[in-house]
Amino acid sequence: MRQWRLIYDPPAAGAHNMAVDDAILASVSAGLAAPTLRLYAWSPPCLSLGYGQKSTDVDFHRVAESGWHVVWRPTGGRAILHADELTYSVALPAGHPLADGDIVESYRRISQGLVAGLSSLGLIPHADRRTQTHGVSGPVCFETPSHYEITVNGRKLVGSAQVRRKGGLLQHGSLPLCGDLGHICDGLAFPDEASRQQARLHVRARAITLAEALGEPIPWQPVAAAIAQGFAQALEVDFVEGGLSASERANADQLALDVYSSVEWRRRKESL
Repeated sequence: MRQWRLIYDPPAAGAHNMAVDDAILASVSAGLAAPTLRLYAWSPPCLSLGYGQKSTDVDFHRVAESGWHVVWRPTGGRAILHADELTYSVALPAGHPLADGDIVESYRRISQGLVAGLSSLGLIPHADRRTQTHGVSGPVCFETPSHYEITVNGRKLVGSAQVRRKGGLLQHGSLPLCGDLGHICDGLAFPDEASRQQARLHVRARAITLAEALGEPIPWQPVAAAIAQGFAQALEVDFVEGGLSASERANADQLALDVYSSVEWRRRKESL
């Protein structure tokens, strides 16, 4: 349980990234791979939706004009625009101590690794149980923090989501490094431009990038190293750096084709 696999992945398309996380979950759940921390990025930018989120939240014409991709995550939650960011994913077997209890409890434990990593970069991050959500019910993940998500100065820095299935746990989350977090509203559906601009301002007020929090930009590589070190220290993990197995690669390729890139799969899901 103490020895984990650590994967650093280069930027990839949204369908590939979600398929890889899904394939790792299956492998870890079956006992074919060690618990895994994967750190990765996205190219081109991709709008990801929570598993149960409706396509009516997306303005597909504007998304196409921007050159973005769209993908549904295997986890829940609301929309995230993945652009200049570091994404983490944690896959654990159901019997792992970090997976014990409910989703909120596992969020609390996993957040300790994120807090430790961000603290080493000079931040004072917080991960607290939320007692209220400011009445926000819009389509954007970064509009408000959930339980034990990471905030800095009261603004959300890391947005995470979790799913438990296949005898395991998958939690992944987005750490925006720089850029305009309100840009996500350019790809979502609003009744008019005034509503879109109001949503942009709302997201900017409630969320923050790492560069803004620190007062200067930091490249992806040192941030990834800090997050990995934070997990190692706070969660007492011994990492072995590696990659996907041949079976995981094959499973990920099939999932990318059959599920995460499939228009027909999306239509079937929408009809449920």
